[in-house]
Amino acid sequence: MKQTLRIGALTFLLLALLNLPLRADAAFEAFLQSLWPRAQALGVSRATFDAATRGLEPDLALPDLALPGRPQKPPPGQAEFVETPADYLQEPVMERLAVQGRKLYAQYRPALDVVERQFGVDATVVLAIFGRESDYGHARDTLSAIRVLATQAYLGKRKDKFREEFLDALKILDQGRIKLADMKSSWAGAMGLTQFLPSDYLKYAVDIDGRGYADIWNSVPDALASAAKQLVGEGWQRDVHWAYEVHPPTNVDCTIGVPDHILPIGEWLERGFVPAYGRKLSAAERTVPASLLQPAGLYGPSFLATANYFAIKQYNFSDLYVLFVGHLSDLMRDPRPFETPWAKVAQLPTADLDLMQSILTAQGYYHDKIDGKAGMLTRAALGAYQKRNGLKLDCWPSAAVLAHMQAH
Repeated sequence: MKQTLRIGALTFLLLALLNLPLRADAAFEAFLQSLWPRAQALGVSRATFDAATRGLEPDLALPDLALPGRPQKPPPGQAEFVETPADYLQEPVMERLAVQGRKLYAQYRPALDVVERQFGVDATVVLAIFGRESDYGHARDTLSAIRVLATQAYLGKRKDKFREEFLDALKILDQGRIKLADMKSSWAGAMGLTQFLPSDYLKYAVDIDGRGYADIWNSVPDALASAAKQLVGEGWQRDVHWAYEVHPPTNVDCTIGVPDHILPIGEWLERGFVPAYGRKLSAAERTVPASLLQPAGLYGPSFLATANYFAIKQYNFSDLYVLFVGHLSDLMRDPRPFETPWAKVAQLPTADLDLMQSILTAQGYYHDKIDGKAGMLTRAALGAYQKRNGLKLDCWPSAAVLAHMQAH
């Protein structure tokens, strides 16, 4: 079967390079048919399976595919991982979205009140996810979810994951939740107003508007309630704020900014961290456990991140994504920007961050996956390297620090 799949991929590659009409790929068809027993075991009918796979061809234009003989086309530069915090969190953009979010809050207030009561998730948080994921529904997906998922299962870099997502998508179709022609997704298979993978839909989708099924593609109340249920599934805690902006003491050690370094917020305050804008925290808020987050090292705002910060992070594993959602949520209630501005810093290219992580791993500072993303663990490991080598401690991956690593 592996040889057959390899030949099929090569056939499609040659046809694409020669600009010849693409014909049905026998190996791809065989691959799809090999999934029928799994689909049947999930309760998918043969009629649904045949309707979804009949005449289906892989979409070779998708990024992140592993095609023999063809240079790998990277996925579109995901803004969360290739932009600086200042570029990603532009206040004019945030303000525009906050204004629209307030209008939607008023429009969907009855449904959002139900969401807050039932799931304990702030209405503005799920609205902010809606705003970030699809610009409040203005950015619509255009690709066939079935074709995307089948292609990624056949030729993608995470075949096992997408094979399961493809099967789950068939299950959704079989349940009559959406018509095949209407099941659209992004290039990575995420669907609907709040961007759910099929497995997320089956696990978390909620019918809150009484239509009889969870319509995350067209029903704003359903999409918002589903996002709230997913956050709860990822650890969201009722009556806990996502994070607090603080001013750290001048001698702050940025290497402690990791998820596992947790203290009650009151203890952070006792150690010299001061809430932004002179905010007064209640006795209950002071008991909440939190971690230090400095997304730009010492070159921007600092935050005390609660468990709800990390619940949002499961929606998209990026500090900047969570900051976008959390900040937009706050702006809907309080139109003030972060009190500490973002300093001008340069973002290292992904390949350079890969190299930096590899060096930090080899020298024993870093113990997580090498992914070219400057997350909390990477920044803390970098800070440990800076301390050990007598460099300025700022926990920000710069070209100068990478040059030092390569020279030593």
